[in-house]
Amino acid sequence: MVFVQPDTDPIFGSLPAEARSWLEGLPWEQRRYVLSLCHLMSASPPEMQAEFLDDYTADGLVFRVIQDQDTQQKVNAYLRQFHIDTQLTEGVLRGYIRQFYVHSAQDTRQQPDLYLESALRLMVSTQERNSVFNYVLGFELIRLMFRMSWAQQERLYRLQISQEDFIRKYIKPIQHAHRINGIIVPKDEGQFFARRDYYVERPKIQGKRLVELVMATFTTEVVSNFGFAVIRTSNAFQFDYNYIFAPEPIKAIFD
Repeated sequence: MVFVQPDTDPIFGSLPAEARSWLEGLPWEQRRYVLSLCHLMSASPPEMQAEFLDDYTADGLVFRVIQDQDTQQKVNAYLRQFHIDTQLTEGVLRGYIRQFYVHSAQDTRQQPDLYLESALRLMVSTQERNSVFNYVLGFELIRLMFRMSWAQQERLYRLQISQEDFIRKYIKPIQHAHRINGIIVPKDEGQFFARRDYYVERPKIQGKRLVELVMATFTTEVVSNFGFAVIRTSNAFQFDYNYIFAPEPIKAIFD
C-alpha cells in the first residue's frame, strides 16, 4: 500500500528527509493516527493548538533551549544590567515557551495558517529555539517600560540613538494602552498650566494583567526583534537606571 508519492506531493516533499522516511515506514494503523491528529489540529482554534503544543513539546524544548548556555548567560547579564529580577530557571523558560505559543496564537488570528508553521519551526530549528531568549529579553524590557511613568519613559527615549523610531515602536503603543485601559488618565491635558500629576504617576499593573497587556499591544515578532537587537547590538537600547528612575522634583508635575 502506497501512502504518498514523495516526488509529486508538495506537502510530503516539503518535509525533512528523516520525517519522510518515518512516514513512509508507518504501518496503516499508525498512519490513521497521524491523519486523525492532522485533522484535529487543523480544526482546533489557535488557543487549543497552543495548549496542545505546550503539553506535547515544552519539556523537550526547555531541555534543548537550556543547552545554549552562552546565550542564557548573556540574557541573564542583560537582565541584571537593566535591574530586572527575573532568573532564567527551567521553570521560567517553560512558562515563556507556553506564553510564546499563546502569544503567537493571538497574533495569527488574522493569519491563522502561520501559527502551526511558526510552532513547527520552533520545534525543529536550533536557530528558532535560540530565538526564545530573544523573546524573553524583549518581553522583560517591554514589561519594564509598561511599568514606567510617562516622565520615566521620556527620560528613557531621550537616551536612545534613534529617538523618533523608539517612540513610534514602543512608547506610543504603551501610552495608548495605558490610556484605553484606564491605567493612566491624563487630566486637563490641553491646559498649559495644568497640574500634571498623571505624568509622573507609576502605573499600578503587575502579574497576569501586565502580561496580557504586553501581549495585546505587541506581536511576538516585535518582542523577539527587540530582544534580538539588544543581544546583537550594544547600542540598540541605552539604559541609565539612576537617570531614568531619579526621584521627581516638585516642579516636574507642572507644565
